[in-house]
Amino acid sequence: MRIGLLTEGGYPYVSGDARLWCDRLVRGLGQHEFDIYALSRTERQEDEGWIQLPSQVSRVRTAPLWTAEDDGVVHGRRARRRFAEAYGELAAAVCAGPETPGATDPTAGAADSSAVEADRFASALYALAELARDEGGLVGALRSEGAVRALERACRAPGALRTARAARVPDLLAVAGHIERALRPLSLDWYEDDALGSVDLCHAAAGGAAALPGLLTRHFFGVPLLVTEYGVQLRAHYLSSAVVTEAPAVRALLAAFHGALAAEVYGAATLITPGNAHARRWQERCGADRAKLRTVYPGMEAERFAEVGEGAEGSRCADPDTLVWVGRIEPAKDLISLLHSFAEVRKEEPKTRLRIVGAPADGPDGATYLAHCKALAAQLFPDEAEGVHAVGDNPVSFEEIGGPEVPSLAEAYASGALVVLSSVVEGFPISLVEAMFCGRATVSTDVGAVVEVIGGTGLVVPPRNPRALAEACVTLLRDPERRERLGAAARARALELFTVEQNIAAFHGIYLEIVSHAPVRRLVVDNAGEPLPFGVPAEAHLPGRWTDARLMAAGRPRWGDGAPVRATATVPAGEGA
Repeated sequence: MRIGLLTEGGYPYVSGDARLWCDRLVRGLGQHEFDIYALSRTERQEDEGWIQLPSQVSRVRTAPLWTAEDDGVVHGRRARRRFAEAYGELAAAVCAGPETPGATDPTAGAADSSAVEADRFASALYALAELARDEGGLVGALRSEGAVRALERACRAPGALRTARAARVPDLLAVAGHIERALRPLSLDWYEDDALGSVDLCHAAAGGAAALPGLLTRHFFGVPLLVTEYGVQLRAHYLSSAVVTEAPAVRALLAAFHGALAAEVYGAATLITPGNAHARRWQERCGADRAKLRTVYPGMEAERFAEVGEGAEGSRCADPDTLVWVGRIEPAKDLISLLHSFAEVRKEEPKTRLRIVGAPADGPDGATYLAHCKALAAQLFPDEAEGVHAVGDNPVSFEEIGGPEVPSLAEAYASGALVVLSSVVEGFPISLVEAMFCGRATVSTDVGAVVEVIGGTGLVVPPRNPRALAEACVTLLRDPERRERLGAAARARALELFTVEQNIAAFHGIYLEIVSHAPVRRLVVDNAGEPLPFGVPAEAHLPGRWTDARLMAAGRPRWGDGAPVRATATVPAGEGA
């Protein structure tokens, strides 16, 4: 079958989110064809180019989210009226959204009202998409003064959000600008018979902007939509909006907009595959139907950690007095609590060392946080003149992968007997899974999907509790046999649930299930022009000799419009940019 893989800020670019996961999925499902439709986030990402693509990728089409030049479309009177009506309805639905994200009213009347507003939002969204398809784009219209005035009328209308009623002109301009960026995929030329209209299934690698082309393809062509979220986009928006300095009206309106878009994506999707139960709960809270949800854990390469995880030599080389932390250095990882916790550990076990392995997050904030952590480590553990360590030898070290002490990621985990995670915010804890592949016991904070991933093979403590974290570490440092048992159980669990192979097998089955239930969208006729009943049975989507036999028996039937079955590839097989 042909899969339209929809991405945003990742695959097939060299850098970005979900790049490795998408690449492993495409390479692992070589029996299918893939058309990649990618939205880029930055000019730098586009300049870096693509990774090497496998032969099953027959087409790649890209578009920037970070910029949108004026398409030069000048709307006539009728088109302007269509836009004003559709955008006005969209703005009205957003401004009438719930006061608190995810909140529900126990009364039936509130539930009915919410459903009406959801239908209103969806109808307006598709009306804008149809207008963009008919007229050639909406870039200028979405930036126009008419869009801002429509948003203002919606904010002042009876029943609008209380916070939205106080919106000033700068607030309205900010919201209108954000909506314009979010709706840029509406103006793309992807929604044609020889583009997304030719695929059997759209698979969005994330919610939000990545899923929007899938929504439109389903609307225009009836193509089923599969949505995978390893990090819930709506949750990410709520978390990011909590730390910005925007006005309350802007935050409320944008939360309502993204909530309505997420609800429509979840409602239109045939199936939704969260990466863990934590993401699944968020999706349900944001309107996803429980019957559509299938948890599919991310797939990770176990081979790169096999030598450490299986080799007895690697276990013996581990320093029994060393704690290891691996990850991206940023405030959400709460290294401050980890350092205070380690100070408590040192009081009980003076020989213990802590290795912090990782690079700071991008931007000045990451470098600032790393400098703060180093300063705190120097303050908590001044150079010792006597005792366990020599003068100038601080028990806390900050290192990066690729250095002389840590040549590889596997070596980082192998360097200690215990792996620690101290985060206050976490989605799917990749570093914990890597530690499990290495057969290491872990001590983690109870955030995100940590408990689900660990499953009893490590110790879990409350976040922001340095004393509890220290007590758990001391417990395992003093019990090497228990560490060994936990590490062995952790590796067995990781090999069962979190490998690339299980991820690929799960999506292969989901693809076949969705397509087998999808209605035939094209009329197949014989050489005389007569319709062929059952001309495209479910098994015709699978590669094999029965496909050729069907074509031969039917006299090589053609599609009803005489067009070829498959569009030609725009990217040579196996080549990147």
